[in-house]
Amino acid sequence: MTSATLSPVRDGHRASPPPPRARRRLFLTPYLFVAPFYVVFAAFGLYPLVFAFQLSFTDWKGAGEAHFIGLGNYTYLLTSPEFWSSLGNSAVMWLLIVPVQIVGGLAVAVLLANARLRARGLFRVVFIAPFVTPLVAMAQVWIVVFDTDYGLVNSLLNLVGLPDVAWLTSTAWAKPTLALLFLWKTTGFAIIILLAGLQAVPADVYEAAALDGASRRRQFWSLTLPLVRRSIAFLIVVQTLAVFQMFAEPFVVTQGGPYGSTTTSGLFLYNHITSSDLGTGAANSFLLVLLVFALSLLSVRLLRSRDE
Repeated sequence: MTSATLSPVRDGHRASPPPPRARRRLFLTPYLFVAPFYVVFAAFGLYPLVFAFQLSFTDWKGAGEAHFIGLGNYTYLLTSPEFWSSLGNSAVMWLLIVPVQIVGGLAVAVLLANARLRARGLFRVVFIAPFVTPLVAMAQVWIVVFDTDYGLVNSLLNLVGLPDVAWLTSTAWAKPTLALLFLWKTTGFAIIILLAGLQAVPADVYEAAALDGASRRRQFWSLTLPLVRRSIAFLIVVQTLAVFQMFAEPFVVTQGGPYGSTTTSGLFLYNHITSSDLGTGAANSFLLVLLVFALSLLSVRLLRSRDE
């Protein structure tokens, strides 16, 4: 096949190639259409990231000249008991939230996907409503409901003869109470993600398993869990990021107390900003990025199938 055969033909004659200027215009046109995205990303994404990384190696209070101190901010944080305490608080919150959310959300998602329930759409709206409700409003409700002296929860406990519980003012109960608020707020989102993963599973897979004599329990362990593994991995990554960034819940409900027991990593980072210690705050943020990245990578690798 010759080049003349490949060239477009018009009126019995081979069409001439476009001039160099037209070729350059055709080459640059797609890039001009996507250029606004890259400009916005560079201005509001890439530049702040690079600036924060440079700031993490300096001592800067938000005004005046920034003094380069090398790894001083990172050394200070890695040797700070408050930093490790905030990470420990976030780790405990993760243990109280993510496993419960995965197990409970998957159970509800399976029920909504398979059970013959009336008004399933209403149940879905009920579960997703807290997720779209403003967090500050829910936090204020939490303060009233779990108040030690006048809260609804303690009033119900008194009705059955149980003593009051210092839900928000004791180190033993403050973290579980905040974890319950986070669960109430975000479990609807988890259910939607897991329900989408379940609905993507072909129905003939379960039909074939049923014909082979597999019970419902066997189908769940051998088919449902492996086929929604990616949805579970995605949810773990997203919720790990959310838990270690948790700020509004402890800030509004407990202000990090009592005795720093609810000072999460996000709230600890905010304290550096309010004290104008921006260099240390930037270093703290990058340490959190590395930690969350490592935890997310570990979760994805543990949930990866053998064929992937």
